[in-house]
Amino acid sequence: MSLISSLKPGGRHGVPTTESRDPIGFLVAGLNRLAQSDLLDRVGLRKPAEQAVFSVTRDGFKALTATSRTFARAGSRGAAGARPTSVPRTGVFDLTPTDDEQMLVDVVSEFADEVVRPAAAEADDVCEVPEAVLKAGLEIGLPILGVPEALGGLSEERSAMAGTLVAEALAKGDMGIAVAGLASGSVATALGLWGTDAQQQTYLPAFTGDDVPAAALALVEPTVLFDALAPSTTATKTADGYVLNGTKSLVVRGDRAELFVVGASLDGRPVLFLVESGTAGLAVEGDPSMGVRAGSLTRLSLTDVVVPDDAVLGATDGSTYTECVRLSRLAWCALAVGTAQSVLDYVTPYVKERQAFGEPIAHRQSVAFMVANMAIELQAMRLLTYKAAARAAAGKDFSREVALARKACADKGMQIGLDGVQLLGGHGFVKEHPVERWYRDLRSVAVMEGTVLV
Repeated sequence: MSLISSLKPGGRHGVPTTESRDPIGFLVAGLNRLAQSDLLDRVGLRKPAEQAVFSVTRDGFKALTATSRTFARAGSRGAAGARPTSVPRTGVFDLTPTDDEQMLVDVVSEFADEVVRPAAAEADDVCEVPEAVLKAGLEIGLPILGVPEALGGLSEERSAMAGTLVAEALAKGDMGIAVAGLASGSVATALGLWGTDAQQQTYLPAFTGDDVPAAALALVEPTVLFDALAPSTTATKTADGYVLNGTKSLVVRGDRAELFVVGASLDGRPVLFLVESGTAGLAVEGDPSMGVRAGSLTRLSLTDVVVPDDAVLGATDGSTYTECVRLSRLAWCALAVGTAQSVLDYVTPYVKERQAFGEPIAHRQSVAFMVANMAIELQAMRLLTYKAAARAAAGKDFSREVALARKACADKGMQIGLDGVQLLGGHGFVKEHPVERWYRDLRSVAVMEGTVLV
């Protein structure tokens, strides 16, 4: 069945019901509601003084995690959950987005331009995304993009390619806001990919409803030479479940999250665990960062945290955890591509207009070559990322492809940010221009693990 179908009334907010839900129609309907509301004015006029400043980078904080809502246990324990099907591939090497995917990109790009980018500077300053912006992301369906249609989501097929395109488009508005907006959907996607029937029936209804919970992937740890595939956080088997101990860092909106997906070592193998924020033994504190500041990054401490036997997400042989890391790296590649594109789009007209010695600086060969090199490296980053995403969506092994994409995006993305600052000269160092923020964000690609996935 095509993604494009006629809209039928009957769902919430006038959106099609699950039986007739159309991803593109859902997003377009959400954007239309957004344009007709006063949200854009509220976002544009909102002053820092009117927000509760998130004190991560100023005074810091330490507190218990947010009180979790009651997730009613449901579904058949031990039964396999619903899974999106793999995307059929023709074997032809063609990374051009389909018509449906291109329409999706157009809608999200408009959202990024009109809502995300105007709020980016303030969100970076106060280390928190305005609530209106987050709600706008919920309105266009970001949290359920990777949830199987059978469970109330938008995904008929594996959404790695669509998720990659959405992450790239959002990052063109701002990487920090994109990470905050995609965090909850990443947990929902993980549940759709690896959750049992009981886990899906317990947690996913909250993500497909009106009151979407904040949620976070917690994989990174504050250790030197951290290896994402060998977490030092431990899980010990008990008669009734598991006991988790360790510390996770760079957790998005950890003080607001009601559900965490935590990576831990169980009998020497990395495993994912579902941990509700109300569980005893959890504590969160500010985790100051150089970039992605709008993501409200925090540090999550687990001290003798007891979780039930069915808290394991996916397999316990390390395969699910490894796939999670790879899908996360793919998401960060997409974020790097979108942010690097913003840098290129900003400096290209700048060097044509900036005058020095009586002519535009673009007339200088060194400047022209630097801009051309940025465009070349960006295109290489994009093609490597798209190829990895296409193989992931088809259910094929994409370990080599995502490793190449991450290496290129980490190195060349950071270089594009650096060159952007260099091309602006003194303007690249001040906050009057957004390039310094994009440079800080691009440096995070090499160190961030988890947080988001596609």
